[in-house]
Amino acid sequence: MEYRLLGRSGLKISVITMGTMTIGGRGKFAEVGNVGLKDARRYVDLCLDAGVNLIDTADIYSTGACEEIIGEVLGGKRKNGVLVATKARFSMGPGPNDGGLSRQHLIAACEASLKRLKTDVIDLYQVHEWDGLTPLEETMEALDSLVRSGKVRYIGCSNYSGWHIMKALGISALEGRQRFVSQQIHYTLEAREAEYELMPIAIDQGLGVLVWSPLAGGLLSGKHRRDETPDGTRQLAGWKEPPIRDEERLWKIVDMLVAISGERGVSTAQVALAWLIGRKGVTSVIIGGRTEAQFSDNLSAANLKLSDEEKELLDAISLPPVLYPYWHQLWTARDRLGEADLSLLGAHL
Repeated sequence: MEYRLLGRSGLKISVITMGTMTIGGRGKFAEVGNVGLKDARRYVDLCLDAGVNLIDTADIYSTGACEEIIGEVLGGKRKNGVLVATKARFSMGPGPNDGGLSRQHLIAACEASLKRLKTDVIDLYQVHEWDGLTPLEETMEALDSLVRSGKVRYIGCSNYSGWHIMKALGISALEGRQRFVSQQIHYTLEAREAEYELMPIAIDQGLGVLVWSPLAGGLLSGKHRRDETPDGTRQLAGWKEPPIRDEERLWKIVDMLVAISGERGVSTAQVALAWLIGRKGVTSVIIGGRTEAQFSDNLSAANLKLSDEEKELLDAISLPPVLYPYWHQLWTARDRLGEADLSLLGAHL
């Protein structure tokens, strides 16, 4: 297992993170998975034995049940260098302050997560989604206070836009607050929108990148083909993430993944994950599953190295269009493009 620094921090995490959204099975999350305590123990051990050192969860997953199970499973394992990340933002109750990124909610949510996780400290505490009503200064101050109180070691964001991130980093610098060390984003061969702003920001500002749903909710696992949706999948259950805007493009990508995986004698999922792990700026991909077989297969992607030719084939078939102002920069600024610029425009030069 390879370990990479998380952004500008000194914290090293494995290139594969264990995701836990399938654990708990409460409420709408039952559509994703219903992994109980016994199976969760087995899956955690499987991941840790493979060298995974970060487990990612969120308070909203099964409305706290996921965190409770993870807390029960880890127990003494926290002494073995296992890192835990969780997230807060979504409503955890009916009250007007039971959600959002206010100081009131963030501190209460963190304390509740600590209790459910049976731990004294959260290694990476992430704001799960943007809150356009709470002043960002308040949010960053609350996160800063959680770090200084010893309840949280590092902070990150998830599902933020480019301007959201830059504003937050600016406030941290201006006010001397703790800054985000990472962002957790959706980024796959099928969905490369993150390359317009989020990946260049990560490279330029030194943010680690954790990728959620790296197989596009299973669409890139090899099980889904044209006119074929297997039983027991998220799409069949009505789960709407991620949105597919160009179905023909999706199937062309799947066809290429299937062809490469067939030649290499590995699973389609491993090829899709290996492509992501090899992308500049990506720190770790978050894998999840309902079965031991899914976890075992995904973990093998850590040891799969794609050839330059294979990467070029996948890049070409999934390349996003160059939007404004990037096409203008491509035509008129190519003589002075930096490393972050080239992460998007380099393929078009």
